[in-house]
Amino acid sequence: MDCFRIDGPVALSGSVQVAGSKNAALPILAASLLAEQPVELRRVPQLGDVHVMRRVLACLGAELSPWYRSEAVSDKPASAETSPAPENAFALSIPNMGPIEVPPRLARAMRASFCVLGPLLARRGRAVVPLPGGCRIGPRPIEMHLAGLAALGAELVVDGGRVVARAERLRGATIDLTGPRGSTVTGTANVLSAATRARGKTVILGAAREPEIVDLGRFLQSLGARIEGLGSPVIEITGVDSLGGARHTVIADRIEAATLLLAAAITGCGASGESTVRLTDLVPGDLAPVLAALAAIGFDVTCGEDWVAIRSAARPLPADLVTGPHPGLPTDVQAQFTALLALAIGRSTVRDDVFPERFRHVAQLRRFGANMTAAPGVATIDGCRSLRGATVVASDLRASSALVLAALAAQGRSTVRRIEHLDRGYESLDAKLRQLGATIERTRLESPRRLATSPAVRSAG
Repeated sequence: MDCFRIDGPVALSGSVQVAGSKNAALPILAASLLAEQPVELRRVPQLGDVHVMRRVLACLGAELSPWYRSEAVSDKPASAETSPAPENAFALSIPNMGPIEVPPRLARAMRASFCVLGPLLARRGRAVVPLPGGCRIGPRPIEMHLAGLAALGAELVVDGGRVVARAERLRGATIDLTGPRGSTVTGTANVLSAATRARGKTVILGAAREPEIVDLGRFLQSLGARIEGLGSPVIEITGVDSLGGARHTVIADRIEAATLLLAAAITGCGASGESTVRLTDLVPGDLAPVLAALAAIGFDVTCGEDWVAIRSAARPLPADLVTGPHPGLPTDVQAQFTALLALAIGRSTVRDDVFPERFRHVAQLRRFGANMTAAPGVATIDGCRSLRGATVVASDLRASSALVLAALAAQGRSTVRRIEHLDRGYESLDAKLRQLGATIERTRLESPRRLATSPAVRSAG
């Protein structure tokens, strides 16, 4: 079991290229089940969840090439500063016939495995997919997925912890995917993918507007799907009889980008000096709510066509932040903003309207000396002048990154345990932070058995 040893505080400076998006790559990989010709995917991040999805596809009969480094994709003149590096890529092909059941061990490892339900059903007419696992951040019901696929004509039964689905040919329908906490992102991905092969027209009302759904739609269009309205709450799909192959480059990971921006913000708050960080090869508009929140609490943020830069030289102003579906502040940056506001000048609140139970990181942040409390759906934070080094245990993917940010700003050495959560969603985050000047080392715990029985781990897990 690995952990991070982090010595802080150290100001960050320099430039980093943002990796491809985990949250875009996973549904695109699932949707590749629809392709009847080979697919090449570029800029796919090499991280835990993507490796699980590759295994899911392999179990369903996909033939996948080993990872390789593709040629850089850019229409701009090459230069040392602006041309992107070669990208992670691989090719895959999916036969018409093959297994229809996802192994339970893989479904338990990652919630996004459930995104194969719609594509598998549309391509092969049958699917058996276990109920999803993933991070424990509160209830994430699948009823919207099932209702959407049922409206397309699928017969679905939940039996023994599995969804068993059947449909000879899906048919178009009007489907409302608006849930009690807004649009469902993975539900939109499942229904959108399935509808591309349905007979007639499908209209999705209350569709998720996230950039990752737009990227999925563009990938499907490259296969030959007929889709209109991407990025809006109403998406129209006209079904086709078959989909071909394509070459697609995954968008930049806006959550990784936000995490790196917040790392610069929090490390420039203390006595370590000014932090200045520039992120490249991304779409600044995808980060608009994050950039607006950073600017509102006092940070100097600038943007270009495909880059974002931040300068941090003082503690942040207090804020009252609320997460919500896109174009709201992403729930996936709630924990990182909670860590940053631990150093704010005054009282702040952070409310999560997407996953109200997603505040397990608050107890761990208090070990750094943060003055904060958590109630259902909201954290209240009284900013302090500095944090101190601590040993903490990550409870989920985004909580782990919040603990890393706090450790970067804390006085002295910190140890962040259970970083396997972080490795599920960030590609080489520690290496990128070192590139910016952080003192962070990945190391193996000396006694995993003792850690597994410690009170800290029992309370976190």
